Amino acid sequence: MTSSITKRYVPGRYGQLHLRESGAQSAHRPVLLLHQNPSSSFEYEPLIAALASDRRVIAFDTPGYGMSDAPPEPLSMAGYAQAMAESLDAAGLGAEQGFDVYGFHTGSLLAVEMALARPDAVRQVAVTGLPMRSPEERAERLAKARQVPVIDEDGAFAIGMARQLWDYVVANRTPGIPIAHQAALWIDKLRAFDRASWAYVGVWSYDYERLRRVTQPVLLIQPDEPLIEASIAAVRLVPDHTIAQFPQFHRDVLDLPEAVAAFATAMRDFFGTPFDKETSQ
Repeated sequence: MTSSITKRYVPGRYGQLHLRESGAQSAHRPVLLLHQNPSSSFEYEPLIAALASDRRVIAFDTPGYGMSDAPPEPLSMAGYAQAMAESLDAAGLGAEQGFDVYGFHTGSLLAVEMALARPDAVRQVAVTGLPMRSPEERAERLAKARQVPVIDEDGAFAIGMARQLWDYVVANRTPGIPIAHQAALWIDKLRAFDRASWAYVGVWSYDYERLRRVTQPVLLIQPDEPLIEASIAAVRLVPDHTIAQFPQFHRDVLDLPEAVAAFATAMRDFFGTPFDKETSQ
């Protein structure tokens, strides 16, 4: 599935920005994929393969995650998006043809900010799981994200992080997903290590009123997950939005072949023919 996916680096504000890509230029606009935290573009390999049959697909590693060089300190969501926007030309994504963008969880806010940063280039936006929480919960999570972990001699931090991620990513995976695949995701998520929470500083300090400024059409592709109510409330702040619900999928949606296929179809339909009303599937 992933043999046609290539990797390369482009110059970025903080060093080198790593990306995965597949597909060829076609009548369809390219698609830029922005990942969740603390993952990388590795999690998108199944979706890249599903979308690349008829268009070019590029997935960035957010600065400080995957194999992209890190900024000197945590950034806002706008800061991360602007850093990646500065590398669009080097990645071959320009304003002349334009491109569509999709983001998952943390990546959904990055997709919104990419649309705000480059309204001349971003044509349409699709997102999954907008992480809007109550002010109290966001404040609590922000305080935790700002805590600087200590890399200790006995490995307590490293071992604790590895155990927590193993339980969430591997032990509690959806039945039927091979353990080897989830173990690879576990390793990928560990790569950010003591910077793993940096992007969450931007997530939990995010001002959702910014969604009202988005002028592009936005599609919410929403499975049945804990973020469902928050995501729907958040996307309704966007003037031109569409909601497509997928209640048959719950978690690990980027790893389940049937969910990946359904999401790719929803994106392909939306990017090709903009919707103007909410739908349920």
